[in-house]
Amino acid sequence: MILDTLQHAARYESLHPAFARAFAFLTTTDLAALTAGRHDIDGDRMFVIIDHKDGRGNDGARLEAHRHYIDIQYTMAGLEEIGWMALSQCREPAGAFDEDRDIVFFDDRSMTWLAVGPGQFAIFFPHDAHAPLGGRGLLKKAIVKIEAGRT
Repeated sequence: MILDTLQHAARYESLHPAFARAFAFLTTTDLAALTAGRHDIDGDRMFVIIDHKDGRGNDGARLEAHRHYIDIQYTMAGLEEIGWMALSQCREPAGAFDEDRDIVFFDDRSMTWLAVGPGQFAIFFPHDAHAPLGGRGLLKKAIVKIEAGRT
């Protein structure tokens, strides 16, 4: 897991061959002009989901994990809080892994919470369980999904 501001995104470009393109998209695109939903950047290899949702608070945020995608969760507006837990520490799956949606949920409760304000991003790798939408009020986010195994 990584937490930083978009201003410092170049520090992380060497971690995955597609990160430079993802950060360039976040910095050069008028994200506010994009409608809610999925927008392809590079087909299924990289796309962005624009979310305009009300936060659920820490108690309503559910831990989730992905096997095939890395998430870069960028807050556009509102104060997002995202729970984090190492996937290896999760003991209570809330169902089977959904291969089509690349997601599994957990009933475990996060003990670590990240405040992710406007202009900040958090990166979650397949070994990171995370609980998005832990903030309150309207949250506007861009979630870049990057296929973990390809460039």
